[in-house]
Amino acid sequence: MLPQLPPGFRFGTSTASYQIEGAATEDGKGPSIWDTFTSQPGRIVDGSSGEVACDHFHRYPEDIALMKRLGAGGYRFSLSWPRIQPTGAGAPNEKGLEFYDRLLDGLLEAGVQPMVTLYHWDLPQALEDDGGWLNRATIDRFADFAAIVGERFADRVEHWIPVNEPNVVTMLGYSTGMHAPGRTLMFDALPVAHHLLLAHGRAAIALRAAGATSVGCANNHAPIWPASDDAADVGASKLFDALWNGMYVEPMLLGRYPADLAPLLEDVVRDGDLATIRQPLDFYGVNYYNPMKIAAAGEESEMPFEFRELVGYPTTDFGWPVVPDGLREWLITLRARFRAALPPLMITESGCSYAMGPDADGVVDDQPRIDYHEAHLRAIATAIQRGVDVRGYYAWSLLDNFEWAEGYTQRFGLVHVDYETQVRTPKRSFEWFAALIAAQAQHPG
Repeated sequence: MLPQLPPGFRFGTSTASYQIEGAATEDGKGPSIWDTFTSQPGRIVDGSSGEVACDHFHRYPEDIALMKRLGAGGYRFSLSWPRIQPTGAGAPNEKGLEFYDRLLDGLLEAGVQPMVTLYHWDLPQALEDDGGWLNRATIDRFADFAAIVGERFADRVEHWIPVNEPNVVTMLGYSTGMHAPGRTLMFDALPVAHHLLLAHGRAAIALRAAGATSVGCANNHAPIWPASDDAADVGASKLFDALWNGMYVEPMLLGRYPADLAPLLEDVVRDGDLATIRQPLDFYGVNYYNPMKIAAAGEESEMPFEFRELVGYPTTDFGWPVVPDGLREWLITLRARFRAALPPLMITESGCSYAMGPDADGVVDDQPRIDYHEAHLRAIATAIQRGVDVRGYYAWSLLDNFEWAEGYTQRFGLVHVDYETQVRTPKRSFEWFAALIAAQAQHPG
């Protein structure tokens, strides 16, 4: 039996501009940090880039038709900042805006409500050349960008998300260097977190001034489990929980940083910053993949914590543990921690990588992906029964796509993409999701 969710529960799918659009230099688009990063040898597992990706820039009508067939009421996608402002500043590129005009109009015609992310990691390279998110001036540029797109698109966008996963940008982009721009600053990357949070706040203000009616966030969250009951492991897990979860949710909802981290940010926080970050949110977006197990690191380590393998769970082809109950745990914990400060929740991403492609009959039998989404929706249903207000679930991802540092080696899509021919093949998980959505529509609640 399919999990039953409340009437009006929004089902959707998610993507990101650099991962699917392609058309890297077309119609005046400028270079992003990912164009630069992927051109550097050894950065991407298979040496690939998002130069073509899923060619969504040219094939968006076909992708919208797939969404209509799926029956999902929402589609979360991101705007390419360098497509709209090639250098991240100045007058917008009209051809870039026109692409998103066409996309938005097509979505609405198909009965699909847009959820638009302003920043899903493709910073204009010109801004990175000036310091990127380490430079406080980038916040002003982002607020200008938010004003431009808000004025142009607010009449057609259901939900807005200023910044996707600021913790991932900070940690992988600036702390460990696994993602663009590839900096390895370790704890010196913390100003990036503050600037991204300020950018979120400034963009929320600009979007609302332009007429946006629903502004939220999309923060990557995970339950953090200590590797043992040893005091050192428990302490390390609490520190990592503050860095991964608390540093983003507490400023957004309470206007303060976790007590353990506040001293590390004294040099970058200015008067009024935390009030700017704490903008009223119409929804709080949770991106969930798996819990993390943390142990205290040895004295020679650069970081005071280390990651341990979560054993006893099935894993995806990415090697990530599949722990649906971690989502239930996080949702209930979030409500218990923040109560009245917590707006309605949306699962803005949840998904899994499995590599299976079309068989001789053209069928993509991805039963593990069906099992994954069904189990996570059941976890959400349980959290709702316990009093957590969850309004929607956006599956990552509509399409197989360019998976950042993993290139094209990991497939998260409900739709299989042959990157040579760009042929789209809906997987069995797509048909399952369509059936679930249709059943929910017939028997809501």
